[in-house]
Amino acid sequence: MAERRQGARRRGQGELEALVLAALGEADGPATAGWVQERLGGGLAYTTVITILTRLLAKGAVTRERSGRSFAWTPASDQAGLAAHRMRRVLDAESDREAVLASFVTGLGPDDERLLRDLLGRAGETGRTHGEGED
Repeated sequence: MAERRQGARRRGQGELEALVLAALGEADGPATAGWVQERLGGGLAYTTVITILTRLLAKGAVTRERSGRSFAWTPASDQAGLAAHRMRRVLDAESDREAVLASFVTGLGPDDERLLRDLLGRAGETGRTHGEGED
């Protein structure tokens, strides 16, 4: 059985993405992968940072622009936006959306349920002010 280095642990993809997004969020503007790597303390290999940024780009969570021979990266979304995107991907992958949503809603605690109702109410009001929902 392989021994793990003492004190080292393997981080999940979602955790690494969150760390990279948090670092980009602290930047004054577009940041290079090298800057992100330094900001995270150098514990990640440069190639790992590039891989994470490329995955985030595919998910629409970051944008990039050419900066010399490399790219400068900017968050397109905050961590809440990324979590919402993941939730939509899970929902889109299921054939019975109603069952998934019903199961999700019935599993919410009272405070989260109240918050969701408030948010849905506000979204409905916004839709009506833009001509949606009218017969």
